Amino acid sequence: MKRERRIKIIATLGPASSTEEMCAKLFEAGVDVFRINMSHTQRETLAEKVAMLRSLEGKFHRPVGILADLQGPKLRVGQFGGDGGVMLENGARFVLDADPAPGDAKRVHLPHPEILSALEPGHTLILDDGKLRLVVEKASPKQAVTKVVVGGRLSSRKGVSLPDTTIAVSAMTEKDRADAEVAAEVGVDWIALSFVQRPEDMAELRKIVRGRALALAKIEKPQAVARMEEIIDASDAIMVARGDLGVEMPLEKVPGTQKRLTRMARLKGKPVVVATQMLESMITSPVPTRAEVSDVATAVFEGADAVMLSAESAAGQYPVEAVTMMNRIAEEVENDAVYRSILDSQRNEPEATGADAIAKAAHEIAETLNLKAICAWTSSGSTAFRIARERPNSTVIALTPNRATARRLTLVWGVHAIVTKDASDADDMAFRACKFAVRERYAALGDRVIVVAGVPFGTPGATNMVRIAFIAQEHVAKA
Repeated sequence: MKRERRIKIIATLGPASSTEEMCAKLFEAGVDVFRINMSHTQRETLAEKVAMLRSLEGKFHRPVGILADLQGPKLRVGQFGGDGGVMLENGARFVLDADPAPGDAKRVHLPHPEILSALEPGHTLILDDGKLRLVVEKASPKQAVTKVVVGGRLSSRKGVSLPDTTIAVSAMTEKDRADAEVAAEVGVDWIALSFVQRPEDMAELRKIVRGRALALAKIEKPQAVARMEEIIDASDAIMVARGDLGVEMPLEKVPGTQKRLTRMARLKGKPVVVATQMLESMITSPVPTRAEVSDVATAVFEGADAVMLSAESAAGQYPVEAVTMMNRIAEEVENDAVYRSILDSQRNEPEATGADAIAKAAHEIAETLNLKAICAWTSSGSTAFRIARERPNSTVIALTPNRATARRLTLVWGVHAIVTKDASDADDMAFRACKFAVRERYAALGDRVIVVAGVPFGTPGATNMVRIAFIAQEHVAKA
């Protein structure tokens, strides 16, 4: 199955997409990676979901990517007495404290001592997804006295966001640790960590996963934005999670933050996913708004590796239509006259390594000779990651003996992964690269392709060779 676009599409599983039949339709419509939200998934059923998605590989003869998204810490206020809620008036004083007694119009329990210990005067607390806003006037480990800046009704167990406060607690809860262990055990390809604040959060996830999956950092807190370079360095990929990011920082700052994160990730050669409310109206409508189309197009123009659907595919009335629309937008943008000039203007100089120099050389040769494909032999996937960072005009065909590598590469911009046995020598390497380029319809008789590999074969990280190969009749006959 050949995609006619470079950017990848992630779709979230849910009630609207829980069957193998529906997932097959979504894959045909354009999904490259399926997201399993662990906030709504019992870890006991995770293996069953993974097995269902893996069955699609046999049907479509293509690797299918699976992303497990950990819930992360959910910070909430305690319980209120009476009818379970109070009205907070603008300008009023309101206390959050360590007392577990039911709350009232003056105070409420905050069952997170780590928050009370970290709050300082001037810090903002955002409640109930941005509906209410408080500013701390006095703080101690036992209570925080706040002033209500934006009032409204506050009910029991509503969420708390802390845009100014770095909490001295891990982004991983005990549930997350157990979920990550099970996800790695059943063979998901990517594990996403929510509410990352510091690079140490990603180090903790990596320690649990132990290389069995790749680690993706969800950037949804201002603290993570402030340390974006360190967090990207500590991660295999990032996600611009604009939902919570838009709650914890002024909405008008989110687009610029999205662009900075996208460009920094590309500079580092790490995939970047843009997520949340991309085609939100398609939860209940068969067509999106014009603004949503423009939003998706912006992510494509910026060179993001993937765009993601959340409720649109998980619980919406039109999941297949939403994927189809996202696919159509991506194809149209990538064929636009200004698309290539935007990508090229953002290209960075390669790192001073042999592998990066080879990746840049392969891109420049392919561009100079207008070649159809860059065929990269890769064991770990690092060669394909490096070439994708260049955003070449040629398709990147990743040839790998490792099925896990092929599945991980489903998230990476412009990469078409194929599982095949490793090359035995340089001639076999070139011959089979040409054969697969023809078989997958990326090249035809008389075309030329670039072949990139490492010698000795099968050695991870040893990319040191680039070769131009000509598509001959023997390649077509064997394809």
